[in-house]
Amino acid sequence: MALPPLVEPAAELTKEEVARYSRHLIIPDVGVDGQKRLKNAKVLVVGAGGLGSPALLYLAAAGVGTLGVVDFDIVDESNLQRQVIHGQSDIGKPKAESARDSVAEINPFVKVVLHQTHLNSENVLDIFRDYDLILDGTDNFATRYLVNDAAVLLGKPYVWGSIFRFEGQVSVFWEDAPDGQGLNYRDLYPEPPPPGMVPSCAEGGVLGVLCASIGSIMVTEAIKLLTGIGETLLGRLMVYDALEMSYRTIKIRKDPASVKITELIDYEAFCGVVSDDAQQAAAGNTITPLELKQKQDSGEDFLLVDVREPHEFEIVRIPGSVLIPKDRILSGEAFAELPQDKQVVLHCKSGARSAEALAALHRAGFKDAVHVGGGVLAWAREVDQSLPTY
Repeated sequence: MALPPLVEPAAELTKEEVARYSRHLIIPDVGVDGQKRLKNAKVLVVGAGGLGSPALLYLAAAGVGTLGVVDFDIVDESNLQRQVIHGQSDIGKPKAESARDSVAEINPFVKVVLHQTHLNSENVLDIFRDYDLILDGTDNFATRYLVNDAAVLLGKPYVWGSIFRFEGQVSVFWEDAPDGQGLNYRDLYPEPPPPGMVPSCAEGGVLGVLCASIGSIMVTEAIKLLTGIGETLLGRLMVYDALEMSYRTIKIRKDPASVKITELIDYEAFCGVVSDDAQQAAAGNTITPLELKQKQDSGEDFLLVDVREPHEFEIVRIPGSVLIPKDRILSGEAFAELPQDKQVVLHCKSGARSAEALAALHRAGFKDAVHVGGGVLAWAREVDQSLPTY
C-alpha cells in the first residue's frame, strides 16, 4: 500500500529547474508535481560519513530543497575510501562543511543547513522538529536509538541504513504511519547488543562501494516517501549481501512487548557505551557465553573473574567465577591476585564493565585476557535459563 506524500508541492519550478530535472519530469510517477514536492521538502541526514555521503549527493541531485546535515567530526584520510562527498583537499575540514561545499557543486538550488554538534537528548527534538524526513546513517547504537525515539515522539518517519564489511541493511520506520501499520527501530532491535559483540566499521572494516549501494537505496526510499509513489520498506527489512550479490527482504512485525516511548533517556547508559580503550580491547577479545561453556566443559585451565559488585555476585553468578570488582582492577590493586600462567576471562552483568576492566588488564600486560560479551544476562539467556536475572 502506497503512503500519501509527506510534503505539499512547491508553487512552481523555475525554467532552470525544469531543465535540470527534465529526466524526472518525464517519468509519469514523478512528473512536475513530484518534483515540486521534492523542491518543497526538508530532509535531515544524520552523519556525513559512509552512508551520509552518497545520500546527501543524491538527495541534492534529486532536487530536495533543504538538506540538513548533522555531523561534528572532521575529515580524515581513512574516510576517503568510502565517504565520497569528501576529497583530498578536505582533510582536516569539518565534515558538515565539506558536505555543504560538495552539495553546492552538485546543485546550487539546494539550501544546506549545518548542525555541527553532537546529537543528544537535549538538542535532538529541536533539530528534528523542522524537517519532514530523517535519514539515519550513523554507526553506533546509542545514536540509532536516540534518532528512533526522537522520531517517534515527533511523529516523523525516517529511513535507516547500516553497513558492515560486505553486508548492508535498510528499512523505513514510522510509528505514526497513516496506514496504521506503524513500526519503529525497537520493533526490529528491542535491545542493543552487548558491548564488544558487534564491531564498528573502524574495527571490522567495510567495503567502500557498499556505502553507495545502501546509501542509494536510502535515497530511493526517501524520494518515494516525499512524493507518495511506490511501495516503501515500511514493515520490511532489506538485507544486501555484496559477496553473494543477493537482496532479500524480511517482514518486520510490531513487537507486542515493546514499551511505549514517552520520553528520551540516557542512551549511552542504555547501550552500555564504553570508552574507546574498552572498545578496542573488546574487539577480537570477546567470547560468547557458549564459548565460555565450551572452555569449561573441555577442562581448560583459566581464571573466570566476575567484575561486578559483591551484592550482585550474591544474587546470581556464573559457576566457577571468582569475584574481583572492577574498581580493584582499574586501580591496579588486584593485579597481584591474577595468574600469569593462565588466561583470565572477565565478565559482568552485560559486558560494559568487563570491557573496561579488560582494557586495564591489557595495559598491564595480560595480553591474552578476554571478556564475555553480554555477561551474566547473556549466560542466563543462552546457557542456563534457570538463573535469575536482575
